[in-house]
Amino acid sequence: MSGFIAKQPNGLYCRFSTVVDCPTHWNMKREDYLNNVTGTVRDRDEGEIILRDHLQPFSEVIERFAPNNMTQKEFDELVKWMSS
Repeated sequence: MSGFIAKQPNGLYCRFSTVVDCPTHWNMKREDYLNNVTGTVRDRDEGEIILRDHLQPFSEVIERFAPNNMTQKEFDELVKWMSS
């Protein structure tokens, strides 16, 4: 698994990359993800399956973050923004 999709506290979606250990896309609407804005799904059907069966809780984003490609301060500010 190179990443996962999580539902943010504000009801939108983010993609977390387990390669770079931080979010790569955030504040996506459902349609953004299904239209493959992340470039990580083969087609809309696969996107629907991921949102239905493989959506991760936002706590996974918090737990898996590592300050390798984004500073802790940047991440903390992003989390605040994704929560409002």
